[in-house]
Amino acid sequence: MPSFDVVSQVDLSEVSNGINQATREVDTRFDFKGTNAKFEWGEGEITMRGRDEFQLNQMYDILTSKLASRKVNTRCLQRDPVRTNVADAWQSVRVRQGIETELARKLVKIVKESKKKVQVAIQGDQLRVSGKKRDDLQEAIAMLKAADVELPLQFINFRD
Repeated sequence: MPSFDVVSQVDLSEVSNGINQATREVDTRFDFKGTNAKFEWGEGEITMRGRDEFQLNQMYDILTSKLASRKVNTRCLQRDPVRTNVADAWQSVRVRQGIETELARKLVKIVKESKKKVQVAIQGDQLRVSGKKRDDLQEAIAMLKAADVELPLQFINFRD
């Protein structure tokens, strides 16, 4: 029975390389000289440290441009609120991977409402879509691509 998997994955080595490029740019830019602006990377989370919220927004723009140039979809980034104290400000940016249960249910509902002859199963942080005809699976892929979701989706393991 033909099937495929729907996942949301990010290449963490490319994210790390993008962060290194953004760090080099922040170190060389004149408007960041003499500040404590820096990126910290650990366990699926990027922490940006800067002088104020304006500077954090500039750093986020640099980060997203470097990640986009490395083919990392920036929709997988989720910004937390800015936290400040007297001397500096910092913000966490989570790199989201996997499909959360709520979003998985929404995607299952979209496929089921289309009345296509495919079955959708939630398997951890991914979806398995299977059906008898390859054409039905391709229509399901097109439907999921057209769906308005906040995470980038990839379609892998297409088996006949």
